[in-house]
This record gives sequence, C-alpha cells and structure tokens, in this order.
Amino acid sequence: MEAQGAQLARTERVVLLACAGAVTLAAWIWLAGASLSLLPAHQHHAWSGRAFLSLVAMWQAMMIAMMTPAALDWLLTFAALNARNAGTQTGLRSSGAFAGGYFAIWLGYSGLAALLQMALAHAGLLTGGRLPGRAGGAVLIAAGLLYFTPLQHACLSHCRNPLTYFLTRWRGGPASGFRFGIVHGAYCVGCCWILMLTGFAAGVMNVLWMAILTLLICAEKLAPHGDRIGAAAAIAMTVAGGALLR
Repeated sequence: MEAQGAQLARTERVVLLACAGAVTLAAWIWLAGASLSLLPAHQHHAWSGRAFLSLVAMWQAMMIAMMTPAALDWLLTFAALNARNAGTQTGLRSSGAFAGGYFAIWLGYSGLAALLQMALAHAGLLTGGRLPGRAGGAVLIAAGLLYFTPLQHACLSHCRNPLTYFLTRWRGGPASGFRFGIVHGAYCVGCCWILMLTGFAAGVMNVLWMAILTLLICAEKLAPHGDRIGAAAAIAMTVAGGALLR
C-alpha cells in the first residue's frame, strides 16, 4: 500500500510539472503575441468594461507567466505532504485548489493594476505603456528601497520556507489547499507587488523586462543566496531610477 501511494505521488508530481509547464508556456506565448499586436492591451484609454477586462486578462497572464515558476516549489511540497498525510484520492484536486487560491489573490492584484493602468492612460501619463522618465525613475527607486524594509524580509522569508510553514500548520484536502494557496499568494503579493509595477517604468508589455523580473523572483526565492541577489538587484534599480530623475 505504501509503495502504491509513493507511485501515485510520483505520478501526481509529473502531472503537476507538466501542467505548470504548459500553463506557463501558454501565458508567455500569449504575452509575446499581445506585445506584437497592432492594438496592444495598453492602448485602451476608454473607461469601459471591455477595456478593463482586457487589461485584467493581460495582467493575470503576466502573473501566471512570472509567478508559476516561483510558486512551483510550494505546490510540489504541498502535493507531497498531502499524498503522505491525506492519501492520494484527493491529491490532484487538492493541488488544483492550492493553485486556484494562489492565483485568485493575483487576480485581485491584476484588477487593481488594470484600474491603475486605465487611470494613468486616461490622464495621458502613459506612452506605449510607459511612464515619463522621472515618474518611471521614482517607481524604480521605490522598488529598490522597499526591498530593505522589514515587511519585504518577512514575506521573502515565508516564500523561501514552504516545508517549515506546512509542517507547523498542516491540514490536508482541497479546502485546506485553497486556503494555503490564498495565504501563500498574499505573501507573494507582499514580496512582488512593487516589482510588477516597475513595468510602468520599462513598458507594461515589455516581454524582456518580464523575463528579467521572472529570473530575479525565482533567484530570490529559490537560490541559496537569494537575499543577496535581491539586494544587488534592488541597489541596481535604485541607481537606475536615480539616473532617470536627472
């Protein structure tokens, strides 16, 4: 029975990796196509439900593309513990619930970011999805300085230790998976909300900048010295922002 459970857990891991890879790739392909479109999403200036939903979809695609690799360690850890402690019958449903809770939090963030983008565009402050130099520089400086705050350190510490968190609060099943996903998503938003807004400095649909941020987020959360990598990036952003203020 134990061997059968282990085999099912390995099968679930493969399925989760395949699904995460497919979803991430699809999001990147969609974003690349949108960035090359003749009518990209950031050109919407009218206050309309259709424009808002278009921007929410764009931001959520960015969150999926950028955050799925960083959240995968949490998802796999949850799946492994769920298989060991709660059996395998609800394994994929529980893991799916975790992912659903996680991206539900990011969907809320996407809605707020879409509203901000519409407001900036309506005020004439965006050109090609980018803020003017000094305003963009201020965003980069804010992103750099906020990295060194206690809140940022607390959120990053949480994101780097999935096993410790789960072992002290463990409850298996889909309902718990959804709650865990929401909580972890909230911590991730706490870590990365300002980083995502630096897209207004580099261009909201700048795929290269998205890729750079994705690598940075993954390095911060997964690399052995991720805190040092993050600190170096924060200093670089602050310096770059200062240069734009001149």
